Amino acid sequence: MSKKFLLPDLGEGLPDATIVEWYVKEGDTIRLDDNLVSMETAKAVVDVPSPVSGKVLKLAGAAGDIIVTGTMLAEFEVDPNLPQRAEGQDTGHHHGPSHDTPKPAAAPAPAAKADGDAGTVVGAMQVGDAVVTQAAVAVGGVKAMPAVRAMARKLGVDIARVAPSGADGTVTMDDVKRAAADGSAKPGAAPARAGAQIAAAPVAAPAPVPASRSTLSQSGKPMRTQPPGVAATGQPEQLKGVRRNMARVMADAHAQVVPTTLVDDADLHAWSGRQDITARLVRAIVAACKAVPALNAWFDGANLTRTLHPHVDIGIAVDTDDGLFVPALRNADMLDAGGVRAAIKRLRAQVEDRSIPSGELSGYTISLSNFGMLAGRYATPVVVPPCVAIVGAGKLSHDVVAVMGGIEVHRRMPISLTFDHRACTGGEAARFLAALLDDLAQPS
Repeated sequence: MSKKFLLPDLGEGLPDATIVEWYVKEGDTIRLDDNLVSMETAKAVVDVPSPVSGKVLKLAGAAGDIIVTGTMLAEFEVDPNLPQRAEGQDTGHHHGPSHDTPKPAAAPAPAAKADGDAGTVVGAMQVGDAVVTQAAVAVGGVKAMPAVRAMARKLGVDIARVAPSGADGTVTMDDVKRAAADGSAKPGAAPARAGAQIAAAPVAAPAPVPASRSTLSQSGKPMRTQPPGVAATGQPEQLKGVRRNMARVMADAHAQVVPTTLVDDADLHAWSGRQDITARLVRAIVAACKAVPALNAWFDGANLTRTLHPHVDIGIAVDTDDGLFVPALRNADMLDAGGVRAAIKRLRAQVEDRSIPSGELSGYTISLSNFGMLAGRYATPVVVPPCVAIVGAGKLSHDVVAVMGGIEVHRRMPISLTFDHRACTGGEAARFLAALLDDLAQPS
């Protein structure tokens, strides 16, 4: 009796997921709830457990392949002598629409129907805003979280060679990054066992040296620059995981929002002592939201409704090699500077090791992009619906400022405010920006 297992929705209605690593191969026998595959979504890297006990007949793809939600992930030959899940038992994780050809309805039978859908994902994964519980599992004798294994592959690190520092011999994210930096765990870098074996090894032919590029022709004359052709010089790369979802979100935002941007400079000349810039930005946004609630809101363009929020949850843009994450700083209006710093540190750590719950990546009421930590003065940040505003903070500079009786050099921060002009007026946006600048100008 065979059973097909369709890729379930791994959270937030995501349309697909990317295979990171199979824990089995075709022909292996797997038991109910054992880890089947590690999958990467726009939110996290999670282990998908097996819904049945039996022989693996077919796997849908290889590492790096994208699987659409609701299509076949694996097929099993169910072993009735091994533990199975009770018929109809549901653990709360559901598939998207099936892509198989519909079959005629059959009368219910006590046994599971052949060539059917496994129905649900088992184990600790849950739908929606619930936290995805992950435990480090031992694969190939190495205990590590799925996200750590994915990072090791990305950095070219043989995780079996990494010295673990975590509890119970678990390899951590820091262990992998340390091994990548010092080169101590390169794949296939096993030391030679004997000098004689080294001497007996065949000498490889030297690799051909690629021809160097030149602006001169073979006759020594300058070559005319050719316009770019239709052929790409590099290899097309399929967007996956976070970048794939980011592309969808940006396209939707571009199609749905009517953006307008106001820019100005916050004068920080009165600041006394060392200041936490991000904490001050958060405090200033909270003050501006209280002064002009119209920008701390959600807008439904389809129904032309606006929701003003009494609380302030700020989406903090976090740039990573995998793409952009925007975790929510909840109840920012109730946090002091220490609380803001602790919360941001926690969110960044969860983003870094991909353990952040999906519910923390949505539901914010206004956004902040502190891009000036890297470079840039002014910008037109993207407003992601249903929010109506995003604040962008540029790179600090020392500017010559005219004052009564002469000139002075002041430290200033460029501020960009992009807002959905359907949801609020230019006057509301200008008053919001003024309130934000006034708070940033305070000494402390």
